[in-house]
Amino acid sequence: MTAPYPRSLIVELATASQEFDATARDLERNCWMAVHRHVHGVLPSEYDIREVPEDLYLAVLQQRRQDAPTT
Repeated sequence: MTAPYPRSLIVELATASQEFDATARDLERNCWMAVHRHVHGVLPSEYDIREVPEDLYLAVLQQRRQDAPTT
């Protein structure tokens, strides 16, 4: 899958998602939060149901998985 987003944006958001690792080590959640903040300008509230572009979210998630250290 090739996302229609600049590689630099995907890497930037993958890196930004790491700041949420302190509250939960859930890659999917953390990537979604970083993409949500990028798209909507704010972090989601408890009942925030605004959508994010799925292709961007999946590209960021894939980048995080690639960057994850192997154990």
